[in-house]
Order: sequence, then structure tokens, then C-alpha cells
Amino acid sequence: MKRRNFFTIAGGTLIATAGASLLLMDKRIYSREDMKPNDLQNISFKPNEKGILHLASMAPSGHNAQPWFVKYLEPYHWIICSDKSRWLPAVDPTQRETILSIGAFIQNMEYAANSLGYLCEFNVVALSNQDQDIVKVKLVKASDTQNFDVQKIINRRTVRSNYLSDTLKKSDLHYLVDDQADFMTYFPNTSQEHGRLNEQTIEANRIQAYRDAAESELADWIRFSRKDAEQHADGLTMASMEIEGIAGWILRNFYSKKDVMKKNFRDKSIDTAVEQVSKSAGWLVITSKDNSVATLLDTGKRFQRLLLKIRERNIAIHPMTQILEEPETKKSVNQSIGITDTIQFILRTGYLKKYPDPVSLRRQVESFVHV
Repeated sequence: MKRRNFFTIAGGTLIATAGASLLLMDKRIYSREDMKPNDLQNISFKPNEKGILHLASMAPSGHNAQPWFVKYLEPYHWIICSDKSRWLPAVDPTQRETILSIGAFIQNMEYAANSLGYLCEFNVVALSNQDQDIVKVKLVKASDTQNFDVQKIINRRTVRSNYLSDTLKKSDLHYLVDDQADFMTYFPNTSQEHGRLNEQTIEANRIQAYRDAAESELADWIRFSRKDAEQHADGLTMASMEIEGIAGWILRNFYSKKDVMKKNFRDKSIDTAVEQVSKSAGWLVITSKDNSVATLLDTGKRFQRLLLKIRERNIAIHPMTQILEEPETKKSVNQSIGITDTIQFILRTGYLKKYPDPVSLRRQVESFVHV
């Protein structure tokens, strides 16, 4: 599950001069407030339903594809579904990452509902990752729900750059892993395993960048122009990939899908991966006991709970799971780092001096809820 930062073009290479207004525009472009309704359905939501679904949809997903929709059965009774049109078959042919993302969606939903006094009654109905209907949910009013701070959901962000090299403090690691030690392993940047994951991540990025199906799929989800961003309200923008200033302006105005397939773009993406893995506190690996739908959903929930903890400790997490998406690297990763359970997430992690605001796009609730 990833939203990659591709490359930085040196100012002046393609444009000799640029006004300060361009730089300011780049910092605010594609903010959530800019989004306009798109393909909205006319649904008479009951109190709190829309707010809960909106917060649920702020879950992470590969390429920010947001691979879910919701069947509205009756008030406070829905089916969380997998949206086949938003699958990523080139990098996720078994829809493993899709189910993990829906698990994160469900965790957000549960926290949001709890904060408003509802308990969620979940029933997994999918028998395989390819099923459309994944989980039925009923919201029931209760007096003893968890008072979760939903601002943590709103503020969550994937950060890719400016990581410090300090290893995680024991107190922070204990806070993050908590009682999940059976499913989470930390490899600090002083360990041999860290070096091996660095090497394998670079190799997997090199393979993926030159695998046409994967690169073409990535190109489909990059929103170079403001028009595309407003139309789709999903995918990867220059802001979410942390390409700002003149470089971001150039890409927004002069690049398109066909440029992603060119050698220069592919090579720059590999260079960026090399730069990224060279700066971190280490790798955090999340595992599971099997690959059943229920287990993947639980693992996606576990991942989301982790993400909602990190900002308060000024810790960033960047999913870099290309190793798991390329057969050549996937077959050896367990042995190389001494893990026997199934690896579901490989997460680059590190401290930040300052946490940036969230910028990734989100669709209107009415566009992913069906009656």
C-alpha cells in the first residue's frame, strides 16, 4: 500500500524564472476544500451517518484508489463493498491490499461511530478477496462507547521526506506496538535486517518501475492537472507526492500519463526510492497468521490504529510494500529478515521535526454510497 514521491526537478532546468505566486499556489493546491461534488446520489442520511462515512473514507489505500463503496440498506445498516473498478491488478492481483484498505476503512468507521455514541456490529460476509460484499455493519446507539478523538483521523498523513535518522525510542516503540508484539517487528537502522530491507526495496522498485503493467497502472492514478484532481477526487497529486514549488508546477502543467512511461520518469522514481530508504529510523513490519479475508481485515484495522498513534509522537510511516508486489523479491524477504509469519506491511518509519498537514484527496460521501 503506497503513494510514491517521484522526483524533484531543479528550479530553472525547464523554466528560467517563476514568480513567488507559483510557489504559494503549489502549497495550497488540491486541498480538500477545493473538491466539488461529482456523481452524487440523492440520499436522505440520518443524523451522523454522513459524518461517520466521511471519516471512514479517510483511510489509506494504494495509489489513493479508495477501493470501496457502501450499499445503503436502511438507516444505520450498510454493506461495505469492494469496488472492482478501483482494484490495482498489476501490483495487487489477489486484492490482498484492497482488503487491507477496507480493514482500515472499517477501523475509521468504528472509531467515528464510537465517538458519536454508536456501537458497530460487524459481520464478515466475503468468502474471498474477489467478492463484492465484504462486511455488513449495523450501528446501534449505546451509552458506553469509546470517546475517540476523530481529529486524529482527519490529521493522518503519509509523509515521505525529511525523516531523521534517530532510531525509535523504547517508550515510543512500546506505545506504538503496545499489545501487538505478535504482529509487529521493528528493525532499527542499526540492524542487518534494515540493510537487507533497504536493498530489497530498491530492487523491487527497480523491477516495478520497468514493469510496464505496473507503471501504466500507476500513471492511471496520477492526477497531474487540477481538472483531473477535481473530477476524480482520488489518486496521487503533486502535493500528496510532496513535489512542490517549481517542480510541482511543471508537472501539473506539462506532464501527462504518457510521460510516466518514459525512461526518465522511471529512473527518477528509482532514484527517489534510493534516497528515501537511506533516511529513516528503520522498518516496521506487520504480519498475520494467514491470508483469510477476516484476517486481512483485522490486519488492516491494526495498521490503521498504528497510523492514528504516530502523529502525536512526531513519527512518520511510509508504506513501501513493493517487495511484496514483485515475485522476485517476495519469495526471499521472510528468510532474509527471519520472519516466519505472513508479511502484510513493510513500513519505513522515522521522526520528523515538523508534521505537515494532510493533503490527499477524498471523494464526496454521496459518490461512494449506493442505494
